[in-house]
Amino acid sequence: MTGRRPTIRPVSSVDVAKLAGVSQSAVSRTFSPDGSVSAATREKVLAAAAALGYRPNRIPAIMLSGRSHMVGVVVGGLDNPFYATVLDRFAVALREIGLQVLLVQVADSVALDDALDQLAGYRVDAAVTALAVGTQRAADALSALRIPIICFNSRLTSPWISTVQSDNRTAGRDAADLLADRGVRRPAWMAGPRANAASQERGRGFAERLAARGLPSPTLLRGDDTYQGGQDAVRRLLSTSPPPDGLFCGNDLMACGAIDALRQAGGLSIPRDVRVVGYDDIPQASWQSYDLTSFDQQVERMVAATLDLLAGALAGPPGPTGGRTVRIPVRLVPRGSTRQGG
Repeated sequence: MTGRRPTIRPVSSVDVAKLAGVSQSAVSRTFSPDGSVSAATREKVLAAAAALGYRPNRIPAIMLSGRSHMVGVVVGGLDNPFYATVLDRFAVALREIGLQVLLVQVADSVALDDALDQLAGYRVDAAVTALAVGTQRAADALSALRIPIICFNSRLTSPWISTVQSDNRTAGRDAADLLADRGVRRPAWMAGPRANAASQERGRGFAERLAARGLPSPTLLRGDDTYQGGQDAVRRLLSTSPPPDGLFCGNDLMACGAIDALRQAGGLSIPRDVRVVGYDDIPQASWQSYDLTSFDQQVERMVAATLDLLAGALAGPPGPTGGRTVRIPVRLVPRGSTRQGG
């Protein structure tokens, strides 16, 4: 004779209420971000929930309020320490203000476009990301989700999409001034992919200030925002042209790859033969082997500005947030790769 296995019923809020000696509504209010209960009631409910292993079902609250208290954090290109740092700052800050994090990973480290399908499939109140909106088509599609989206360094905005930007063009100008002051006469610019709007702004500021200083337009090298991309771009250049004496790179990973290629393939010394400037001030920039002059995007300030925009977007009923742009100044971090005299 075979017996039927007993059905294991999940613990409900009714069970918690009975054990705690409170009403079911008190249990619901305890686990609601906007709920109001006394400290004593909260303590009894949480103790009963812990004893029973109760986990609240958030779906009814989402259906009633239209808010999930979840924010999608879209990440890509985590091989770049800059994005890993931003992810860590976002996750900690969102948890501290009582929001749950839904991690959405995309393959593209430049643009937010690849996140469309995943964001559309989840009930999140908003999305934040260090990636940019790459195309108008993607901006329109993201806006159609009707949730506030706040991203870094995006050229495109909409009533639903706001951006926090590093002051990319000013950084490019400052890089040109630094290299010109160090005696550079054959400048080069290592750009990221064409879809990278921030890289384009950095290169534009660099070329503008070089022209204003009476220097030639920079030789253009193009990489794919990675260490290998920086190496490959320099090796291609060295196979056809003399090396520059000053190089500004769109990010630090490319700059590290470029430095190694200049040394290994070109037999050149940094900074004696080539002065190199990067961008992002990742931990590797301070390593002795690179000692890389870089620009600090001030991630803490960018994240704080993002959270301010997010708080404003979530303060009222769901609706468009106005498509704001906040620009954060960068900080030049000089190191040995641009040292005077080599």
